Amino acid sequence: MSLEVRRVVTGHDENGKAVVVTDEIATNVRSLRPGGQSAVVWASDKMPPDLRDDKDISHDVKSTIFENGTVCRIAQFDPGIERRMHRTASLDYAIILEGEIDMELDDGESVHLKQGDVAIQRGTNHCWVNNGTAPCKLAFILIHAEMPVIDGNVLDAHG
Repeated sequence: MSLEVRRVVTGHDENGKAVVVTDEIATNVRSLRPGGQSAVVWASDKMPPDLRDDKDISHDVKSTIFENGTVCRIAQFDPGIERRMHRTASLDYAIILEGEIDMELDDGESVHLKQGDVAIQRGTNHCWVNNGTAPCKLAFILIHAEMPVIDGNVLDAHG
């Protein structure tokens, strides 16, 4: 079953009145590994975002984050999804929308998250593991960030 995400984008008419500009099912659903799908529903390419620009760059995002920008992604991880340890150069808000998932850290520590929980990733090495029997749907808000410096070394983004 393909991930289906409705996105409703607002804007302004010529009089400054709020209007719905887009109301559609996201068409850029991607699968980068077995058991996982995601759709970028909005992205910005500068900080702070420029609300005077109506350009939709959500289809241009080909990696986890957008340098000097923000990404809002909805993802679904099926039971048994392949592990992918990674670290992104971003501040991430991961909101569990449906189901349950484990967040594993590089030292082997694991935190179990369920619907309504929020994980705040601050440039740490981690992977998402669905050990359950049902898919888990998450919302990720990723904001490009400077990486931490440990013992004089900048941590690398990878994965």
